[in-house]
Amino acid sequence: MNLRRDVFQAIADPTRRAILTLVATQAMTAGAIAANFDTARPTVSKHLQILTECELLQPSQTGREIHYHLNARKMKEIADFIEPFRNMWDDRFNKLESIMKKYKTK
Repeated sequence: MNLRRDVFQAIADPTRRAILTLVATQAMTAGAIAANFDTARPTVSKHLQILTECELLQPSQTGREIHYHLNARKMKEIADFIEPFRNMWDDRFNKLESIMKKYKTK
């Protein structure tokens, strides 16, 4: 599948992050997901389409129902990309804290 959307733009939207949180523990249908939001179902469907295009969600059809599952492998790719930045900022904050403690004791 040729991705048309950027995964980071997809997760920048608070509704899409909420959807990812909902399906993190269990697969859900579009209707079950939409029931958690105060928006029209077509709006939620558009969010699901974007998340699916970015491969953050994986749809699976059982009969007439489509259940959306979190794609843990794709989420791990994102986490692996972000981890070096997290480490860099942790290091910087630790250094800042050390400097602040040093001047506080003077």
